[in-house]
Amino acid sequence: MTNDFSPLSQWQLDRARRTVHRGGVIAYPTEGVWGLGCDPWNPDAVEEILELKQRPAHKGLILVAASTDQIEFLLAPLDPEMRERATRHWPGPVTCLLPDPEDRVPFLVKGDHSAIAVRVSDHPVVKALCEAAGQPLVSTSCNPAGRPPARHGWQVRRYFGQGQVHIVPGALGGNRKPSRILDIVTGQWLR
Repeated sequence: MTNDFSPLSQWQLDRARRTVHRGGVIAYPTEGVWGLGCDPWNPDAVEEILELKQRPAHKGLILVAASTDQIEFLLAPLDPEMRERATRHWPGPVTCLLPDPEDRVPFLVKGDHSAIAVRVSDHPVVKALCEAAGQPLVSTSCNPAGRPPARHGWQVRRYFGQGQVHIVPGALGGNRKPSRILDIVTGQWLR
């Protein structure tokens, strides 16, 4: 990942935090593509993302977090080996499938899966947004179904117009490929 990110001002972070807490959708740069995010426990916000993307709810979405503390509710029930299998890849561009036996993550985020896809990001904008919100956020590629993920702010505006999403400024990280996906129960790499 490169270190040439423009830091977000306090005003930009406050505005993004207010958007998330009001149930709005934000678009922001991630490690490789622009993402759409919201409060995962706000069903109206998650439904808005699914509608914007034209994505069926049963497919599920990803959660991003600033630290393992933000997803401790998913890590705490794991045995030490599975916990270590996940946390050794974080922060970084690895998405881990974590069991959610207590159903703490809503169906609209988890979809038809018993596990939830989670990434603890090392991207400075993603981290700052999660820290400002005080929680993990939904993260999914910023594009309607069947279209390539946005790699520039102008593509976000082209896909979703003015006012549909709050665009958080920043630069993409250096990843050209999607994050790798690890099933921490089986230890298998799925991507």
